[in-house]
Amino acid sequence: MEKITAWWKENQRSITLVKALLLAALPIVCCLVYCGSQGFALSQVYLPASEWNDELFYFKQVEGIIKYGYPQGYFGFNESHALKLSFAAWSPVLVFPWILWGLLFGWNLMSPIYCNLFLMVLCCFLFVWLVRPSWKQMGVLTLLFSLYTPFVRYMLSVMPEVICFSMLITFYSLAINYLRRENTYKLVLLFLLAAVMTLMRPYLVLFLLLPVCFWVRRSRWKGLIGSFVVLGLVVGLYACIKHYLGAEYFAPLFFTDWVSAFLEQGLVGGIRFTLGKLYYMGRDFLGHMRQGFSTGLPSGAFFAGYLVCMMVLAVQSLRDWRALKRLDRQRKEAEGADKSGRRKKIVQQLYIEVHLVFCFVAMLFALLLMYKLTEGSKHLLTFMAAAVFVTAWMETAFYKKAVVLGVTFAYFFFYMGLDPYDYQVPFVQEERQAALEDWEDTLAGRLVLREENVPNYENVVIWVFGDTVDGDSVNTQWQLLYALPEGFGISCCMQNYVLEHFEDLQSKYLCVVPGGPVEDSCIRAGYEKIAEAENAVLYRRY
Repeated sequence: MEKITAWWKENQRSITLVKALLLAALPIVCCLVYCGSQGFALSQVYLPASEWNDELFYFKQVEGIIKYGYPQGYFGFNESHALKLSFAAWSPVLVFPWILWGLLFGWNLMSPIYCNLFLMVLCCFLFVWLVRPSWKQMGVLTLLFSLYTPFVRYMLSVMPEVICFSMLITFYSLAINYLRRENTYKLVLLFLLAAVMTLMRPYLVLFLLLPVCFWVRRSRWKGLIGSFVVLGLVVGLYACIKHYLGAEYFAPLFFTDWVSAFLEQGLVGGIRFTLGKLYYMGRDFLGHMRQGFSTGLPSGAFFAGYLVCMMVLAVQSLRDWRALKRLDRQRKEAEGADKSGRRKKIVQQLYIEVHLVFCFVAMLFALLLMYKLTEGSKHLLTFMAAAVFVTAWMETAFYKKAVVLGVTFAYFFFYMGLDPYDYQVPFVQEERQAALEDWEDTLAGRLVLREENVPNYENVVIWVFGDTVDGDSVNTQWQLLYALPEGFGISCCMQNYVLEHFEDLQSKYLCVVPGGPVEDSCIRAGYEKIAEAENAVLYRRY
């Protein structure tokens, strides 16, 4: 008992616990304040009112996994499907916290939101417990967290960004704690966290390099060889997941033309092609930023915020490096002066700051060379979320860099962040709710899941993304597909694909825009109408 009491008193753990509980409440308070400011309660967040169609795929896949182990119908695009099982283009590892939550507490429209909240609460608690920030640092973090509105927006969604946010913040919290006391189990946990993040999204392999650095510093050649083995296993496992469990997307998810240029045009030609692509993509990048400043374009706002975060981290890294050099000179000039504690803190900061700057720079080049700018912009949010916590933790005199970051967030996410598509949380809409409930009642009796030889196309609904009605482009009201029975798969298909392959379609059901060419084809083919709404009609083919 005395040992437990002594451990508790060491480093004022009771105060640390109070701080941890206070910061853990911050995500909940931010969400409640946001919902209240919009005139709603947290329980009135309503995912089928969202315009983010990726959410439908994530929600229904998790639902099928929880119920059956994997969806009984294929998830894909233009009727593509994975070589094994029935997942969409993204790694199923990405949603594992939702799966665990659903298995423990059940799965409904509020489940991913409560899980997201829990993850952010947990990571905030762990940050304080592992990092031991001062009250001043707690205040800075509270301000930056509140101003960085993607925290709230993604917590109240079915997008996996919060899963990435919370894991990366926990990763850096543990890294800081490891630098204070280098225990082997912490290094193992760092490798495990980074490996899981890599299996979720491949560019997060950048964070595996930090525990690699720790291991090499600690064990030299043994650490180097072991790190190569770990990296090889993780990258190989991701390649297998992508190859066997990933469905083909409409277009390549990563562009590798700059790599092909080296193989086809040689070293000089490859360098010329890569520099040219960086120039043109960089010009577009700056164009998005200009629009972000002037019109609030979300991708431009993300790019600008990303560069400011990178600048803040780089400047502080340089200042800490200079402080370290100055401290070392002072130690040489005045032998015996006890500066080891101060030096250790600076070294700890440098490890975290330099590594995060490296990751920012590497991801920027990856974005310019391998991603579409608009689609790739949301991937930068995870790096910025980590920068919020690292910036608050940095020991500086006046926190000028935190002020710069706060002003940037306030301008882009509060003053200019008015686009409802990217910033507005979906709340309950009576008409949408009534239509969804009507479809749930109808489909429950009309759609029967075939459980033999699964996954199969008899359990798949083609969601025709949009169609042309009287010369106007109209999107299908895909939100009604939340009403599909558990286990059904969804194949998102373009109009031209469906019309071109109409006689050869494999999926049993089609959800189409009423009055468009695709529905005309369904009527001529004598397909059975199952359910109908303003901008969505569901047909059974056979």
